[in-house]
Amino acid sequence: MSAVAPDRSGAARPTADQRAPSRRWSSAMAVGGVLAAAVAGMAVRPPTVWGLLPIVLYAVLTLAGVQMARATGAALLAALLMARPGPGELLSLGLHSLADQVALIGLVALLGTALGEVLTATGAAGALVGAVLRPLAGRGARVLPLALWGTCLVLVFALGTLAGALAVAAPLVVPIAARAGLTRSTTAAAMFLGGCSGLALAPFAGSNVAVLEAAGTSYGGYLLVGALPLTVVSLVVARIALPLIQRRTALRPDEHYPAPAGPVHGAPAGAALPPAVTGRERRAAGAFAAALGSCVVAAALTRTGALFPLAALPLMAAATALGGGLRPGAAVRRFAAGARRGLPTLVLFLTLAAFFRAVEVLRPYDVLMERFGGHAAELPPLGFAVVVALLGWLAVPGATAAHVVLLHKVFGPLGDSLGLSPAAWTVTYLWGSKADTYGPFPNPNMLAAHGFAGARRLRVLVLLGWSVLLPAAAVYLVLLTVLT
Repeated sequence: MSAVAPDRSGAARPTADQRAPSRRWSSAMAVGGVLAAAVAGMAVRPPTVWGLLPIVLYAVLTLAGVQMARATGAALLAALLMARPGPGELLSLGLHSLADQVALIGLVALLGTALGEVLTATGAAGALVGAVLRPLAGRGARVLPLALWGTCLVLVFALGTLAGALAVAAPLVVPIAARAGLTRSTTAAAMFLGGCSGLALAPFAGSNVAVLEAAGTSYGGYLLVGALPLTVVSLVVARIALPLIQRRTALRPDEHYPAPAGPVHGAPAGAALPPAVTGRERRAAGAFAAALGSCVVAAALTRTGALFPLAALPLMAAATALGGGLRPGAAVRRFAAGARRGLPTLVLFLTLAAFFRAVEVLRPYDVLMERFGGHAAELPPLGFAVVVALLGWLAVPGATAAHVVLLHKVFGPLGDSLGLSPAAWTVTYLWGSKADTYGPFPNPNMLAAHGFAGARRLRVLVLLGWSVLLPAAAVYLVLLTVLT
C-alpha cells in the first residue's frame, strides 16, 4: 500500500500514519516545555530572566508547525505556572487582557470579517476587485504579488493601523489572489510585507508620532533615514521572496483557495478581469470608497490610532449596505454572520493577550534592562545607539508609542549628552519600535496578515520576517555609523 494518500483533487497528501510522529513530537515538546516552566516557577521569583522560557516555548512550537491555538495555549499555561498568580491576580490579569492592544487587534479582525461579508453581499467586493484587476490584466502572476504588496502598503499608510487596514484589504485582495492561482502563503507574505511597510511610513501611526517627538525630527527627516530604507529593503525582499514562496507552495493542495463556483460576472473561470459591474454594485463600491476616504481623513485629524477601526469598520459596512440597497435587517444579519466567522480569531488574540500579560508579571525584561542598561553609559555614541535599539527590540516586545516614550525617558538624556543627533535617534527609536514586527518571534502583526489571508503555515512569515530583519539591520547599522 502506498504511504501517501490522494486527496479529492488527486494530489498526494500525507497519511495519518505519516502525520502522527510529527504530532507526537510537537505534543512532547509542548508537555516538556510546560513541565519545565512548572519546575522553574517553584524555584524562581519575579523579576527573573527565566520568564523568557514561555516565549521561547511559544516560538519553538510555532516554528515546529503546531496549530496556533494549541501553541498559544501551551505558552499561556507555562507562563501561568511560572507566575503562579492567586485568584485575585488571575482575575486582574484576565481583565487587563481584555483591554490589551493585542486583544484589540483580535476585535478589529472580527469586525473586518464582518465588513467583508457586507462587501460580498452587496457586490462591492466584486466591483472593487474588477477595478483593481483592470490595470493588471495580462501582466502575469509575477506582477500580482507586488501589486498586493503595494495595495496593502497604501491602505495601511492611509489608516495608520495594520490590522484595521488589512481587514479592509483582505476582502479585496484575497479573491484576486484566488482567481490568479496565488497560494495562501504568497498572499499572506505580500499582505504582511506591504502592511508593515505602510505602517512604517504612516504619518499618524501612534508609534511613528512618538518617534518624531522623541527624536525631535520632522516627518521628512523620519522618512529619509528611518521609514524609507526599511520600505526599500521590504520591496527588494518582496521582489525576490514572493515568487520563490509561490513556487515552493504551489504544489501543496491545502495552499490553494477554494475554486470559484462559477464565472465572475460572466468571465470565464480564471479570467483576470471581470468585464461587467451592475449599477447596484458600482454604487455599493462607491459608497464604500467614500466612507473609506472620509474615515482616512478623520483618522488623520483625530490620530486615534488602533481605536479608529473599531468605529470605522462598522461605519464603512453601514455605508456600503446603504449604497448597495441592502435592507437594514439583511445588513445586520450579514454583518453578524461575518462576525461569527471571526470569533476563533478573536479567541486566539485574547489568549495571546493573556499570555503576554502573564509574561509581564514575570518581568524578564526588567532583568535585561538592569543587567545591560548600566553598561550603556560606558559605550561610544554608536555603541550606545545600538544597545538602546537592541533593548527596544529584544527587551520590549510589541513596542508601541508607550515603549518609544519609555526608551526616550530612560536613555534620552544620556544619549543627548553623548551627542546623538535627531537623525541618529530616529534610527534608534524606529528600530526599537519596528524590528520586532519582523522577528525574532511571531507577533500580532504577523498573525493578523496570516489570519486575514487564511494562511496555513506561519513559519513562512517568520522566515520572511528574518529575511527583512537581517538586511535592514545592516542598513541601519551603516546609517548609524555615518550619523554618529
